[in-house]
Amino acid sequence: MQGKRILLGVTGGIAAYKAADLVRRLRERGAEVQVVMTAGAREFVTPLTFQALSGRTVRTGLWDTAAEAAMGHIELARWAELVLIAPASADSLARLAAGRADDLLATLCLATQAPILVAPAMNHLMWTNPATAANVALLEQRGIRRLGPAEGDQACGEVGPGRMLEPLEIVERVQALLAPRGALNGLRVLITAGPTRERIDPVRFVSNRSSGKMGFAVAEAARAAGAEVVVVSGPVALATPPGVRRIEVESAADMLDAVMKEVAGTDIFISTAAVADYRPAHPPGHKIKKVSEKLALEMERTVDVIAAVAARPDRPFVVGFAAETENVEQNARAKMLKKNLDVIAANEVGHDKAFDCADNELVVLWRGGRRELPRAAKASLARDLVALIAELYAEQGRRGAESTGGRDSARA
Repeated sequence: MQGKRILLGVTGGIAAYKAADLVRRLRERGAEVQVVMTAGAREFVTPLTFQALSGRTVRTGLWDTAAEAAMGHIELARWAELVLIAPASADSLARLAAGRADDLLATLCLATQAPILVAPAMNHLMWTNPATAANVALLEQRGIRRLGPAEGDQACGEVGPGRMLEPLEIVERVQALLAPRGALNGLRVLITAGPTRERIDPVRFVSNRSSGKMGFAVAEAARAAGAEVVVVSGPVALATPPGVRRIEVESAADMLDAVMKEVAGTDIFISTAAVADYRPAHPPGHKIKKVSEKLALEMERTVDVIAAVAARPDRPFVVGFAAETENVEQNARAKMLKKNLDVIAANEVGHDKAFDCADNELVVLWRGGRRELPRAAKASLARDLVALIAELYAEQGRRGAESTGGRDSARA
């Protein structure tokens, strides 16, 4: 983070004391830190503390005559390479969601083009309140990234989600976001993850055991490799990786709709989601009562998301996943050829394999070869897979350029 310009917004909450350590750790990594405090934050920690740690005069007000003589809030908004709000109180999240601009920090967030990260900190009931949940979802849809919160003991004496992440963990995530770009620098990657749910009636659904962990690990690895990453996720209990935009869906039809809205301009599409192959054909609008010993459901095929992407005239580089219980490599290769995929990553699944596990192993197939990725933690495996995808994508681009006499032809 040497020389990176980070604007740290500190809002009102007892976790504001942690922000002092956060400034110190950011400075240790070589970052320049400019602190902006809200009125609430100044009730917990003095500006002098942050001035001593950052080496910069702390900005506290939108109506500072000296600072605003040259439109200081715009200058700060342009100066920042990253805006980090830590702690981010429930009030600050609501103000960001509403687009308020009546204090310095909120105004800066509206005026900056830099990425914005928020590290929430509040009582667990405030965090789980539907109003806060709606505000957070809206901010994430707009591309504002969330770090945490963690779960544990709180200053009020209660226990639950709402603790601000520890400063060192926040710094690690910030450093990953600001790290030099890698093999996917400048590319747009669209990823599907998790299961889908197909409605039986208003209270029941058909689904599968996918946790989404592999897909989210791939999303994090692709972002670390420099890509702009969008993940379309079914229902999972996972935090969005830093720097990744998340779209939440429920059914296979929802996933198809979201993917088709996002796929234009995508360079690489990676389908890790366990999308339902079938759905109930005629789900009623009321709960099915238990009136007989047996219940027969008529099922119909869902639209194949990855096949629909691969069939587009402007198709991206398409990577599929195959979860098989037998003849893994044979079935995966048949799926790759049938659906016209560029690459497929296959793994064996079953009672104690892949699903709900922290590790996995893959056989990656493409028309010109295969590579085994040995069993490893899913985060490590995802990094190896993304590196291989980047290699194969670049190789396809080179072949395309050669076949067209050097013209740029990276996409399939």
